[in-house]
Amino acid sequence: MSENQASLKNRVAVVTGAGSGIGKALSVGLAEAGASICCAARTASKLEETVSEINDKGGKAISIATDVTDYDSVKTLFNFARDSFGGVDITIINAGKGSNGHQSIEDGDPAEWQETIKTNLTGAYFTAKAAIPCLKESSSGKIILMGSGTGYRSVPNASAYACSKSGLWMLTRSLAWELLPYDICVNELIPGPVKTDMTADLEEFFNSKMGRSEWFKRPEDVVPLAIFLATQPNKGPTGQSFGLNRREL
Repeated sequence: MSENQASLKNRVAVVTGAGSGIGKALSVGLAEAGASICCAARTASKLEETVSEINDKGGKAISIATDVTDYDSVKTLFNFARDSFGGVDITIINAGKGSNGHQSIEDGDPAEWQETIKTNLTGAYFTAKAAIPCLKESSSGKIILMGSGTGYRSVPNASAYACSKSGLWMLTRSLAWELLPYDICVNELIPGPVKTDMTADLEEFFNSKMGRSEWFKRPEDVVPLAIFLATQPNKGPTGQSFGLNRREL
C-alpha cells in the first residue's frame, strides 16, 4: 500500500457530482486511497455505476440521489453518510453546471443564468453548511471546493459560470476563516480544462479562439491534488487556491 493509500484509511468522504466526470474519478481515487465514500448526484443510475466500480475493486461506497439546490436534500445526504459510516471527514463540493450556452449577457436567458448561480454557488453553500456539523465531529475535517480559472479571469459569453465560480472562491475564503477555530481546512481546487461531457467543446475554444494551448486533462488527473489536500495537516493550508492549470490564472 502506498503512502497516499494508507493516508485516507478510516476516513469518510462525501463527494457531490459523483455520477460522472471529475466527481466519479475523485470518488474512485479517494476510495483507492482508503477512504469510504458517500457518492451524491441527481441521477441514481449513474451513482450506481460509481459505487459498483468502487466496491468491485474492494473499496467501500454508498450513494444517495441528491439535489444540491435543495437544502433539505443536502441535509439528508449528510445524515445518511453519518448514519452509514459513523461520521464525515472530507467533503468534496464538485456538483456544478457549465456555462450558459456561450451566450452574451444581452442575448442570454435570465432563467439559465439564475440556474447556473443556484447550482454552482448556492448549491456549494448548501453543501458546506450541511457538512459543517459532521466535520466539527471529525479530527481531520476538510472541505475541497471545485473552482475554475474562469472565476479569476473573465472569458466571453460565460457570465453566469464566471460569476458563480468567482463567488465560490470567496465562499472558500469565508468558510476557511469561520472554521479556523475548529481546525477544518477549506481549499479551492482548480483543475483547469478537463475532458468531460460538460466540456466537450472547450478544447477548440481554448486552443483557437483564445489563442492559447492548455493541458486538457482526464478526470483521473485531478485525483492526486485532491488527495494531497485531503491529507494535509489540520492546521493548514486553508483558505488557499490550488490549480492544475498550465499557465497562470
